[in-house]
Amino acid sequence: MSVRPSPRRLAGLLYSAHLLLAWSIAISNICLGLALITVLLPARQDTRSFGQRWLDLWREVRQAGAPVLVALAAYALWLLAPILASYDPRTSVRGVGELFNLAALPLGLALLSGERAVRRLVDLLVGVGAILACAGLAQYLFGYGDLDHRIRGPFSHYMTFAGFLLLCDLLLLAGMVFGPRKSAESEPRTLVGRVQAGWRWLALIAINAGLLGSYTRSAWLALAVAVTVLILIRAPRLIFAYVPAAALFIWLAPTPILSRAVSIANLGDSSNYDRLCMAAAAGRMIAERPLFGIGPEMVERRYALYRHPTAPRYQVPHLHNNLTQLAAERGLPALAAYLGLMGAAAWAALRGLRKEGGRRGPRADLWLGVLLALLAFNVAGLFENNWGDTEVQRPVLFLLVLPFCLKRSEPEELAKA
Repeated sequence: MSVRPSPRRLAGLLYSAHLLLAWSIAISNICLGLALITVLLPARQDTRSFGQRWLDLWREVRQAGAPVLVALAAYALWLLAPILASYDPRTSVRGVGELFNLAALPLGLALLSGERAVRRLVDLLVGVGAILACAGLAQYLFGYGDLDHRIRGPFSHYMTFAGFLLLCDLLLLAGMVFGPRKSAESEPRTLVGRVQAGWRWLALIAINAGLLGSYTRSAWLALAVAVTVLILIRAPRLIFAYVPAAALFIWLAPTPILSRAVSIANLGDSSNYDRLCMAAAAGRMIAERPLFGIGPEMVERRYALYRHPTAPRYQVPHLHNNLTQLAAERGLPALAAYLGLMGAAAWAALRGLRKEGGRRGPRADLWLGVLLALLAFNVAGLFENNWGDTEVQRPVLFLLVLPFCLKRSEPEELAKA
């Protein structure tokens, strides 16, 4: 006789599926929608009314992550105001769809609890990242691989591919460098320990090869910044190895990769100059309407009115910068709410790290994984609108709730770690 899973457990599985299948928006949306419905279904012998179940769930979520929920509420509310104040409300109303994506944040707070559940989902996410990286690398066999035909895996765009891999890469690196250490007598000599270590190295190679093959400079720069912070935390003296490492990279790197990396600092590069022109246009948009912005979905339609005369393009889909995109579309309050979201999660992770003994703590890899991944995401977001990319936004929303879910661990869980 089969045992039917409880609605709460089924909702948890659907939540995990929506995250792991983020590379397929249609399937991910279905899983997220079903999870939102399932979480409120009554369990066996549950006599509470629907309203009571909703209130109990809300109290539980609020207690778990009040700081990040306050920021989320401010962000969501200030999505509605700019729609009403938009130059074209009928076009801007499409931005309401983001509320569905944002629902994943309180849902994660409701369904994830404790270190075991968090670690399992982090490991699965990294595993998916490695598989997607291999799918991207396989595209070299089908004519991909140069600057005009970049590998992108199952994603629609190479920047989305790189953005997803970047988050997985930092979680994996944090786990390998700061993860729990078992005794030297057990792990290195066991088959399971060797297989796990081998898998991590293979995943690391695949993910970073995928990042290189995407030719996405914003992801490269973000990875370099995050790895530098990681080194400063773990082994500061390794910073002195940067010069010989850079020389080795220049010597061994393929010419296309090297020229692409060098172009990061070249203001004469067409795409670099285009981003400067977008920043100038964003400044004019913000100065014109600092409180409500020009309206969601309106940057593409009205860019030509604010465009710098020497800008390479007359029309752009977005401003290639999370901060200017939010401020231009929705006003400075929306930008402040976004920074509040990031800050609440980062502060919770930093407090958890300090409380448990810093980088030598039993869950330092998870706390630092959140900090490094969010750092990399926001550095990359200075050069691309990755917050507006649903496939990337979904793992970021998971990272935003991760510190609060870890804090819900039972006391004995820490003792066993």
